[in-house]
Amino acid sequence: MPLDTAKFDPANDPLLRPFSIRHLRLRNRIMSTSHASTLDEDGLPTERYQRYHEEKAKGGLALTMFGGSSMVAPDSSWGGGQIDMASDRIIPYLQEFSARIHGHGAAIMCQISHLGRRADALSWNWLPTIGPSRIRETRHRSVPREMDRADIDRVVRDYAEAAWRCKEGGLDGVETVTGGHLIGQFFSPRTNRRNDSFGGSTENRARFGLMVHEAIRRRVGDGFLVGIRFVIEEGPPDGIDFEECLRIAHVLEREGHLDFFNAIFGRMDTDIALAEHNMPGMSQPIAPFLDLVGAFRREVRLPVFHAARIPDLATARRAVGEGLVDMIGMTRAHMADPQIANKLARGEAERIRPCVGASYCMYKKVACIHNPASGREQILPQIVAPAAAPGRRVVVVGGGPAGLEAARVAAERGHKVVLFEAANRLGGQLLIAVRASWRRDLIAIVDWRVAELEQLGVAVRLNAYAEAEDVLAEQPDAVIIATGGVPDTNGFAGAEYCTSVWDVLSGATAAKQDVLVFDGMGRHEAVSCALHLAESGHRVQFVTIDDNLGVEMAYSERVVYRQQFARNGIDVAIDRQLTGVRPAGNQLAAIFRHELTGEESTRKASQIVVERGTAPVTALYDALCPASANQGITDLDALLAGRPQPRSGDGFELHRIGDAVSSRNVHAAIYDALRLCMAL
Repeated sequence: MPLDTAKFDPANDPLLRPFSIRHLRLRNRIMSTSHASTLDEDGLPTERYQRYHEEKAKGGLALTMFGGSSMVAPDSSWGGGQIDMASDRIIPYLQEFSARIHGHGAAIMCQISHLGRRADALSWNWLPTIGPSRIRETRHRSVPREMDRADIDRVVRDYAEAAWRCKEGGLDGVETVTGGHLIGQFFSPRTNRRNDSFGGSTENRARFGLMVHEAIRRRVGDGFLVGIRFVIEEGPPDGIDFEECLRIAHVLEREGHLDFFNAIFGRMDTDIALAEHNMPGMSQPIAPFLDLVGAFRREVRLPVFHAARIPDLATARRAVGEGLVDMIGMTRAHMADPQIANKLARGEAERIRPCVGASYCMYKKVACIHNPASGREQILPQIVAPAAAPGRRVVVVGGGPAGLEAARVAAERGHKVVLFEAANRLGGQLLIAVRASWRRDLIAIVDWRVAELEQLGVAVRLNAYAEAEDVLAEQPDAVIIATGGVPDTNGFAGAEYCTSVWDVLSGATAAKQDVLVFDGMGRHEAVSCALHLAESGHRVQFVTIDDNLGVEMAYSERVVYRQQFARNGIDVAIDRQLTGVRPAGNQLAAIFRHELTGEESTRKASQIVVERGTAPVTALYDALCPASANQGITDLDALLAGRPQPRSGDGFELHRIGDAVSSRNVHAAIYDALRLCMAL
């Protein structure tokens, strides 16, 4: 179980103890591991990319690693979004990058890799993919050419030259990566069927990796760190096991070219392998591989790093405090809050914005579901600055994600904030979302903001259905309407016979034994509702207008839903639009039109649940518009530029955000609030 953070004095916290590898002294045990942020420009880490990592360095971590799958050669691209380490043009950018990070007292390293069969043969340079054997990867789909000795020698040189460029760029070190990448493809008999000196025995399969690291060490010397992101077990059904991975690790240690292991688990050749093993999200337990990593660390001499769903300080502290790892990666947690280490050191651990494991950062790269500044550091602040003229009276109406963020940011600016919420609890639609299946951790989005509002002294009025006169009685300078929306179940004949996802998940309407769920949106709502019903013992049909489940989700979430739909026997039909519902005896008949053929079909169920997004609640906004100075118009140019909204007369300015504007998602609602209110 995670340890209680309240029991630890920051001055004696194991996470804040320095750690040294060779000549490099790291100021604490907290790091961010390498990942593909897709913030590059033509393969180069320009200012946008650098600023994203700089915020972590400002936030106090010891080490930030960048460049997930940075390519060492022109035939190692998956089509874009990678750092290109294959030419010297990268060096000036690395020099600027390293100076920026070092200026805040943090270290910086890069992952360099050849993708092998994971590369894309039909984009970027349009070069054939290569691998130890001609075995296709399911996820990346290319058929690799079996490498000959000339290929092997070339790629070994490419690794060494890429590492040298990192050294010339002022970085502190590099890591290679096994997993499903080329070095790992040589390690595993699943992908290495060779019968020459690079296949067969453990020593032979390790030979390519040994050559790579020997060449790197010769090129960069001993004053530069070299590590490996190393799979400690591939997992079933036919992956190499822990003991074989440990034997390979001992071979690598014996040769003496490495400085650390960065331990990971599992395969990455399918979506489900990535979702369950390499990048576990909300559907997986906290720190699922930590104990196995601890077992690995006990068997090796080199320092061990690790990151895999380490979202909170208690888990991170256990990892370091119990000696399971030497450095702990909190990569996605730093997308949620890059100030983790600083807040811990100040004794403000409770104010860390939590990572909820939603995997939104894998759908919209590095865009945290509830920290819209992540990846947008050039235009949005990670720390909201006080206003030049604080003390304005701000009224926020609605206590969902948008309203909570608006109240928080306005209060951080130093304004006097009142928040009206019609319900008896803050949270809005998230209070419904967390009732479904494995999404309960989303409640931390609400809980953190509620605690922040209390800390900031925001006046929260629950059970307060605000009318225009209630708002005007506050004599506001600015009014933010965040009243959200209501389920949109209209637009087809027989809508009155249907039930909304809200009604089912909230318990307002009892679910019947035989349910049909129609998804007209492709988001979490319908999918999670259908799974919740099936897991509760209901018989469920699922029909969607799209060509797959959850098209507006990260692949990792989508594949987990597909897996769980299959396990629960949910009948799925795709490419169908709901056109009408009518009674059919003691059941209901739903009429669908096939989106591709136009053919009509009918499905029957005792209950039909419809998800078509929300319709904005605008009555209060409409009532206040005539009295507002801006007639309720938000100037988009000012909004996008981060400037205060222009004023055109006396009175209060009026804006609406989130689902009170249109049906979108949590991230969009919070983004609306931050970029509007940071300029109030």
